[in-house]
Amino acid sequence: MELVATENQTMIAQMVRDFGAQHIKPRMMEWDESQEFPKEVFHKLGELGLMGVLVPQEYGGAGFGYVEYVTAIAELSKIDGSIGLSMAAHNSLCTGHILQHASEEQKQKYLPKLASGEWIGAWGLTEPNTGSDAGNMRTVAIEDGDHYVLNGAKNFITHGKTGNVAVVIARTGEVGDSRAMTAFIIERGTPGFEAGRKEDKLGMRASETTELIFTDCRIPKENVIGKVGDGFVQALKVLDGGRISIAALSLGIAQGAYEAALQYSKERHQFNQPISNFQGISFKLADMATEIEAASLLTYRAADMKDRGLNVNLESAMAKLYASEVSVRVANEGVQIFGGYGYTKDYPAEKYYRDAKLCTIGEGTSEIQKLVIARAILK
Repeated sequence: MELVATENQTMIAQMVRDFGAQHIKPRMMEWDESQEFPKEVFHKLGELGLMGVLVPQEYGGAGFGYVEYVTAIAELSKIDGSIGLSMAAHNSLCTGHILQHASEEQKQKYLPKLASGEWIGAWGLTEPNTGSDAGNMRTVAIEDGDHYVLNGAKNFITHGKTGNVAVVIARTGEVGDSRAMTAFIIERGTPGFEAGRKEDKLGMRASETTELIFTDCRIPKENVIGKVGDGFVQALKVLDGGRISIAALSLGIAQGAYEAALQYSKERHQFNQPISNFQGISFKLADMATEIEAASLLTYRAADMKDRGLNVNLESAMAKLYASEVSVRVANEGVQIFGGYGYTKDYPAEKYYRDAKLCTIGEGTSEIQKLVIARAILK
């Protein structure tokens, strides 16, 4: 594994920093306050190739690997976790599911629009009463001639209202049977498919999160991804890669919180010296820097293994677990270093603090990651 940034990583990082300075920083607090999803930003990210980072060039994507992908998400998330989250969800989940499991015809139809940012993607697995217990989902798809008829609801869906297309997993067999769920591609505007309530969130407020509601929604069989009954198995494979993206999101938020606290500690004077001179502050910064470095190594190791085609079930869970918990700890210490100012919206510490917590919940809670890790090491 190469620990020195490649030319591609350096180029992507600088491109994202320049883009963020021009298109994200000037309005990100406005979007946060109003919970506005800045769709135009993602169209622009598509023009840079960042909405199809992993998509091969033959489908209109950038054709990069996971190492470059992690770099892009982390750099975006240093600026605004909401933008990093939405970019990651679009790439890893909806686009990633189609890329990994769809037919050639489906790839040709959907990937160019998703990779260019013309279309924004959503992915529906979680339900109101079956969060981590996805095997007991209640959204059902009943075969009816050349179609399936979907009824049910999904919640906590990123881009559930704005997304142009969604990959949705529904039950096509008995409850609790992991081979009884199927993945469907559903376009916005399909009769019986609508967005429900938009969530009013603590953080990541510019990343849209809503319900998806299906009422006698007829989906042609040609929109089934892979084999009937393989949806849950496909979803688990998609999540292995998705967890790397959430680790990268966590890493970026932690880096942003740390850099803001480091700079402030050098500028803020008490007792006629910068507060960074005090051991109480300098030790906090030392712990933050060390934990971020460890999280970075875990995340890039998982990305490197994914690029080499290795099984990353264990490594992605470790990276996601550790990086997300580090993100929360670093953001918390960042607020502490800022003191009273860290509790105000005049400084960035409070936003990193609010955004970080979701990383320990989304795409599998910390407790689920520990379950995945325990199962792997106890085989």
